[in-house]
Amino acid sequence: MSARTKARKRAMDILYQSDVRDETLATMLAAEAKRAANEPAREASWLYAREIVDGIIDNQGEIDEQITTSARDWSLPRMPTIDRALLRIGTWEILYNDEVPAAVAIDEAVELAKEFSTDDSGAFVHGVLARIARSS
Repeated sequence: MSARTKARKRAMDILYQSDVRDETLATMLAAEAKRAANEPAREASWLYAREIVDGIIDNQGEIDEQITTSARDWSLPRMPTIDRALLRIGTWEILYNDEVPAAVAIDEAVELAKEFSTDDSGAFVHGVLARIARSS
C-alpha cells in the first residue's frame, strides 16, 4: 500500500472519528498529531493525511456543497459516515490538489469505500465523485 493510500485511510479515520464522536475536525487532527509525533516510521502517511484534513477544514463549505449538489437525492446526514468522509477526501483531492489526477482520487475513494463501507458504497462514491470531476 502506497504512502498516499495509507494517508487517505488515516484521513478517513480522522473524519470518521470526528463525525462519530461529534468532535471538530481540528480537535481530532490535534489528537492524531500527538499520536503521529510518537510514530516517526509513519511520517510519510501522516504528512499527506494532515494536508487532506487541513484542506477539508479550510474548504468544508464548498466541498459539502459540491457533494450535496452531485449526490442527487442524498443529503449529507443521510449518507453512511464512511461514505461522507471518503466523498470529502475525494472532493478535496479533485478540487484542491493538482498533484492528484481526478481518476486517481476517485479510484482511491472507491477502493476504500468497498473495503470499509456498505456493498453499494463503491458505486455511490464513484458516481458522486465522477459528477464532481466533470463539473470542475
